[in-house]
Amino acid sequence: MPIGISFYTFQLVSYTIDLYRRKIEVQRNVFDFSTYIALFPALIAGPIVRYSDIARELGSRVHTWSGFAVGARRFIIGLGKKMLLANLFGQLVEVYKQSGERSVLFTWIYLLSYALQIYFDFSGYSDMAIGIGNIFGFKFPENFNYPYIADSITNFWRRWHMTLSGWFRDYVYIPMGGNRVKAGRFLINILVVWMLTGFWHGADWNYILWGGYFGIVLLIEKFFLGKVLGKAPKPIRHIYVILIVFISWAFFDAPGFNEAFAVIGRMFGIGADAFFGREAVYYLRSFMLPLAIGIVGATPKIKALAGKVCENKLPATILEPVVLAVVLIVSTASMIDGSFNPFIYFRF
Repeated sequence: MPIGISFYTFQLVSYTIDLYRRKIEVQRNVFDFSTYIALFPALIAGPIVRYSDIARELGSRVHTWSGFAVGARRFIIGLGKKMLLANLFGQLVEVYKQSGERSVLFTWIYLLSYALQIYFDFSGYSDMAIGIGNIFGFKFPENFNYPYIADSITNFWRRWHMTLSGWFRDYVYIPMGGNRVKAGRFLINILVVWMLTGFWHGADWNYILWGGYFGIVLLIEKFFLGKVLGKAPKPIRHIYVILIVFISWAFFDAPGFNEAFAVIGRMFGIGADAFFGREAVYYLRSFMLPLAIGIVGATPKIKALAGKVCENKLPATILEPVVLAVVLIVSTASMIDGSFNPFIYFRF
């Protein structure tokens, strides 16, 4: 399939439906319409930009040096996420797949690495797209809001790939009746939306199962776990979310059902050759610092720290451009020197 076809299709569908609902006016300028449909910063891997998001900017955009600076800063941060973090965790994922060791510890290291890889890969690309949009005078919607700090799966999906969740909510879930229907129909609505979400990522059955899995978890939260989770301590809620999400990534990354269930089994010692092995211990020690940086980087702590530093104009004036320049140079060097630069969402 052509690169970006899913994002192209969703943007075109949203335009058509919004036009039918008379929420927007028809765009009669073929160049402006083509610009929206094939908007290159977001075309390959999002965020999903609706016509209403940028309708005014298609005809009249304001270009400023401050906007350029904000966009360049955001682009460099996204590039650093991708080149310096996502690629590194991706290499650890490949080490696990090529290794003969299948210990419990190595399986958890693999799932943690994949969770960090897919987050920094996709959020990094979204940052780059939003940054380029700012440079050219467009304001694209945000796509991530620190999903791994969520305290429920419902909250997780309000933070992960937000433009996709919003698209399915507005163009599939609500038109089917949403939650304003009888319980039986509500169950069908949720399952249909989430199986379609899985299908959007790929036509393989493991993606369909991935979507159905999240649909079932959300239903369980809605009818059974919601009140219990609300009373549980925050660390317990967080551990619950991480466990559910890690299991989902086993489905997401596996080439088939058997491999996915084998990984999930090894998470809990079923089918594992040991609790920990030499390779697991070696790679845990070798990647301890990057994994720690990745875990902290997936929370708002670094952003909060940077905000405090920037409260003082002198350090902000000196440190920010220096740090950004170092990230840009090292990321560019890594990109030129290495050949391992896959964007995970390119294949969806």
